Amino acid sequence: MTGTLVNAAAIITGSFLGLLFKKGLPERLRQTLMYAIGLGVLLIGGKMALQAQNILIVLTSLVLGGILGELINIEGYLEKFGLYIQSRVDENSSIAKAFVTSSLLYCVGSMAVMGALESGLTGNHSTLYAKSILDGVTSVIFASTLGIGVVFAALPVLLYQGAITLAASLLQPLLTPEAVAEMTGTGGLLIIGIGLSLLEIKKLKIGNLLPGILIALILTTAVARFS
Repeated sequence: MTGTLVNAAAIITGSFLGLLFKKGLPERLRQTLMYAIGLGVLLIGGKMALQAQNILIVLTSLVLGGILGELINIEGYLEKFGLYIQSRVDENSSIAKAFVTSSLLYCVGSMAVMGALESGLTGNHSTLYAKSILDGVTSVIFASTLGIGVVFAALPVLLYQGAITLAASLLQPLLTPEAVAEMTGTGGLLIIGIGLSLLEIKKLKIGNLLPGILIALILTTAVARFS
């Protein structure tokens, strides 16, 4: 859990630094920075999506993941938690949006999954340490534009990556290079969706598509065994 704890701490630290910078940033500059972040997120998601080797698995994973996510209403629960935090801090702020957006971005990437697995299986936290640096820098920029809601994204990161670390021994046999490629491709498309939201092009329920990453692992394993 050491790597995940460091990751959460980096997000919190970066967020508070970003809040300090926010006071000196005019609204027009914050808007421009947000668009710059959105474009960068699109680039990251696109590079990840291109790692997919079987488009059919990725599309099927997204469809099935979307159905499962809608039934569970993952996005709804994230938004409710964000609104709860907002009600406790500032009713008129956009804390809920900041919390949901940053939480999804920090949890969807392949580094979150693979780093947590590596941490649980080998005790090597180097991937999560690298992710901590990236998330810390990102949280500075996010908090300077979106506000204090980014700080609370450390909690789902802690729970999500912590759960993967604890379950690492069970998942390890399934993580073939093919499975990792399809999971990364699926996650990349979700990150593209986050980028579209940041650019205010289209608001997508990315949270409800999250199960698609796990389904990509299941489908790839099933295809490998029955082909």
